[in-house]
Amino acid sequence: MMRMSSGLAGPVALAAAVGFYNTSCPNAEALVRQAVTAAFANNSGVAPGLIRLHFHDCFVRGCDASVLLTVNPAGGNTERDAPPNNPSLRGFEVIDAAKAAVERSCPRTVSCADIVAFAARDSVNLTGNTFYQVPSGRRDGRVSNATEAFILPGPNSTAQNLTDGFARKGLSAEDMVVLSGSHTIGRSHCASFLFRNRQRLAAGTISPAYQALLEALCPPTTGQFTPNTSEIDLSTPTVMDNNYYKLLPLNLGLHFSDDQLIRNATLAPFASAFAANETLWKEKFAAAMIKMGNIEVKTGTQGEIRLNCSVVNPGSSAAGIEMMMAFPAGTSDATADEVATS
Repeated sequence: MMRMSSGLAGPVALAAAVGFYNTSCPNAEALVRQAVTAAFANNSGVAPGLIRLHFHDCFVRGCDASVLLTVNPAGGNTERDAPPNNPSLRGFEVIDAAKAAVERSCPRTVSCADIVAFAARDSVNLTGNTFYQVPSGRRDGRVSNATEAFILPGPNSTAQNLTDGFARKGLSAEDMVVLSGSHTIGRSHCASFLFRNRQRLAAGTISPAYQALLEALCPPTTGQFTPNTSEIDLSTPTVMDNNYYKLLPLNLGLHFSDDQLIRNATLAPFASAFAANETLWKEKFAAAMIKMGNIEVKTGTQGEIRLNCSVVNPGSSAAGIEMMMAFPAGTSDATADEVATS
């Protein structure tokens, strides 16, 4: 098994610490691992779902488990309801099972945000035999707005869209290419690729045979509304390896955004390097996951430790709304959330 340390090169500092729960809940990570392993044994598809869940959480309001909320204390739909997440985002039931196990052992101690980060790490380990230490100590947010989920990079994003979006979160172009490698496992709905790939066929950037396969999977009579899905990596769809990068030069990238990695002069060298060296990619991937898991985290007295990952704690709802009303116009919900205490 490849094991990675939590050390990071670059300007991003760890806001939490490895072993944060060693005293307060020493079996926290083991309990999460047990829940993920049990779910994976029943359905290996939960692994890519949990990795994606962590990514979608961190890119909106930071890694604060806001993506898990089903009710917005301020009113309106939550991130979980937004089209970038619904109905494709999955793994919620695994997080709930892990949280229940942790609460039985250590009540009111381990955040949902940390459980999501642990579950993503365990999913990487189960599918790619790569283990890395996860700094913990994140706190859970109290706000979740559906409209904010639209900042997530989409399958039709250009290279510039992708690099700009990641840069806004403190991640480099290389980090973006590295993390895109998570597409080596999992599936994607027809709506994510079908029509844009018809344009790629005309441009000669997708294999005609591959596109014919996708057209058969996603019949024109149902178009983008079909519930059908396709594996993203045709060769080893359940294994975290570098075959994703190897398929791109063969015009076998499923999404337009995948194909962009080899069409852009800045990004292509990274994709080529990872196609040639799987060990290099796994090392970079572990480091990038740690870095991503540190985006805009809440620590100390910020946020709260949710008792139920899908709702804020009793009393938080009213307090959160009062806090936001107390701020003058022009102050963001994010600011109000950061200064609120549990």
